[in-house]
Amino acid sequence: MATKDVTITVVGSGGDGVVTLGELIAQVAAHEGLNVIKTEAYGPQIRGGESSCTVRVASSRIYSQGAAVDVLVVFSWNDYKRFRGEISVAPGAVILGEASEEPPSAEDLGVIGGDDLTFLQVPFAELSKTATGAPGSKNVVALGILGGLLGLPTEKLQRALARKFGRKKAAVLEAVGRAFQSGLEFAESRRKTFESRRLDYEPGPSRLLLSGNEAAAIGALHAGCRFFAGYPITPSSEILHFLGEWMPRAGGAFLQTEDELAAIGACIGASFAGVKSMTATSGPGLSLMIEMIGLASMAEVPVVIIDVQRGGPSTGNPTKSEQSDLLQSLFGTHGDAPKAVLACSDVEDCFHATVEAFNIAEEFQIPVLVLSDQAVGQRKETITSADMRHEVRDRRKPTEEELEEYERYRDTPTGVSPMSVPGMKKGMYQTNGLEHGEDGRPNSLYLTHETMNAKRYRKMWPIRDRYHSFRCFGPTRAEVGILCWGSSAGPVQEAVAAANARGESVAAFVPQMLYPFPKRDFERFAESVDELLIVELSYTAQFYKYLRTFLDLPAGRTHVFKRSGGKDLTAAEVSDEIEKVRARTARVEVAG
Repeated sequence: MATKDVTITVVGSGGDGVVTLGELIAQVAAHEGLNVIKTEAYGPQIRGGESSCTVRVASSRIYSQGAAVDVLVVFSWNDYKRFRGEISVAPGAVILGEASEEPPSAEDLGVIGGDDLTFLQVPFAELSKTATGAPGSKNVVALGILGGLLGLPTEKLQRALARKFGRKKAAVLEAVGRAFQSGLEFAESRRKTFESRRLDYEPGPSRLLLSGNEAAAIGALHAGCRFFAGYPITPSSEILHFLGEWMPRAGGAFLQTEDELAAIGACIGASFAGVKSMTATSGPGLSLMIEMIGLASMAEVPVVIIDVQRGGPSTGNPTKSEQSDLLQSLFGTHGDAPKAVLACSDVEDCFHATVEAFNIAEEFQIPVLVLSDQAVGQRKETITSADMRHEVRDRRKPTEEELEEYERYRDTPTGVSPMSVPGMKKGMYQTNGLEHGEDGRPNSLYLTHETMNAKRYRKMWPIRDRYHSFRCFGPTRAEVGILCWGSSAGPVQEAVAAANARGESVAAFVPQMLYPFPKRDFERFAESVDELLIVELSYTAQFYKYLRTFLDLPAGRTHVFKRSGGKDLTAAEVSDEIEKVRARTARVEVAG
C-alpha cells in the first residue's frame, strides 16, 4: 500500500553529496506540487566531517520535519553514530546501508516502537565505480534508488541532475546518467520491498522551495529595504549571501563589514539618511550589537535586526537550533531602550515577519528584532507565490507646517514625531546618543529624561494594539492548551491535530509578537483551557520566565516542557507531553 507522507534521511561524510541528494529530491517533489520540508545537520567543522539531510515529502500540508524516519540511507555507519540521539527511525522503516559495512542493531538505530525494519545492503561505492570509474557518485546512485522508491518521475530527476552538473564536461554528464540508471535498476529489482514507501499523489502546480533565510531576504526587498550591512555568522549567513547578490539589482547598497558592531552602525547611519536598512546575525553577533541598539532607541532611528538563533552560549552549537536568545533580545539593553521583538514560526512566516518588522520600525521609529532560528532559517520548505504578499508601510516625512520651527523629538500623543532626512529644507536637527530635549540638543535634567522616556515608550501601546499577531490551533475550549513560540509551532500544530483526531481536546496559542506581548488575547486563551502547557527549546525555560514577569499564569494548572536545543522539536515529543499533562490531571481528579 502506497503512502501520502514519507520522511527520508541520508547520512554520510563531507564529499558524499548528502545535501545535494536531498536538494534534488526536494526540488523534483516541489516541481510535482508536493509539500516538502528539507533540513540539514552537520558538525561545526569548516570542511569535511559527518552530515545528514532529511527530506519530508507529503501530498497534504505539513508543518514539521517529521518525528521519525521512514527511509534511511547511510553511506557510512561511523558517520551515523555521530547523530545518535538526533535521528529516530520509525517502525517498518527501510534501511539502505553501504554493503561493505555491518549494520547496527535496531537499538543503536534509535527505533521508535519496534524493530520490524527492512535492511538492504546496497553497494553504493561499487555501483558508482562500475558506472563512472570512481566511487564519488554514490549520491547519484542513491538518487536513482530513492526516485524509484518514491515513484517520482524519472525524466524530472534526470533534468534536475542535468541542471546540477550542467557545467561539467559531456563525459561527466554521461557518467552521472549511468550512475543514476544503476540506482533505478536496483530499485526496480526490489520493487516489492519499496511498495509501501511509494508516494500516492496527483501532480499539481509547482511550488516555490525556499529557506527561511531566503524568505526573510525576499521580505526585506519587498518591504523596500535598500541597504544591508552584515558580517557572516552561522546560521544567518544565507541572508547576507542572498542580499549580496540581489540588493544591488534592486537599486540598493550592500556592505560586508569587519564585525557586527560596524554592521548595525552602518545600518543606523543609512536609516538616518532615509533608507530602509537591515542587518542579520546570530546570538554572539547580537551581543555585540546591543550598544548600537540602544543608540537606535535613543535617537529614534528605525532599523531591523534578524537574529537566526543557534545553540549557545559563546560559539556553542553554531550548526544546531535553540530558542535561547529570547531574554537577550527582550532585555539585553543598557537603560530603558524600547524595541519590538517578533518571531518566525516557519519559512513563509520569515517573509511576513520581516515585512512587518519594517512596517513597525518605520512607522514608530524604533529598532525591531526578528527572532528566527536554525531550524527555520536554514530549512527549505514549499510555499506558493500567492503567499508572498504583505502590505508595506513607509516612514512619514514631516509636512511643511511641521518643518516650521522644526523639533525632531516633539512630544506627541503617539510618541512618534516626524523624522526629516539630511538635506530637507528646514529639517536640520542635532542627534546623538545623549538624552536630549525636543529639539535634539543634549539635556540631562531629570524632568527631560522622564518626559522623553515616556515619549519613547508611549509608542509601544499602539504597536501592541495594532500588531497583536498570534495564531491559534484547535477548538475554542480545550482540556489542554499549549503555549509556544517560533519554530516550536510546527510540531505543536501537528501534535494538536493528532490529539484532536484521537478524540482529545487540545488547543494552542502561538504569538508572533513577543514584545509587546498580546496579553489580552493570551488571557482569553488561558481562560478557555483547563491545563496550560508551555513548550520551548531553552534549558533554563526563558519563555516561561519571561511570561511570569507580567502574566498571572494559572496556578496549579501550568506545566512546562523545556529542553536544550541541538535537535529539532518533534510532534512526538509534544504528544508525549500532552499525555503526561492529561495523566497528571486524571490522577488529581481521582485523588480529589
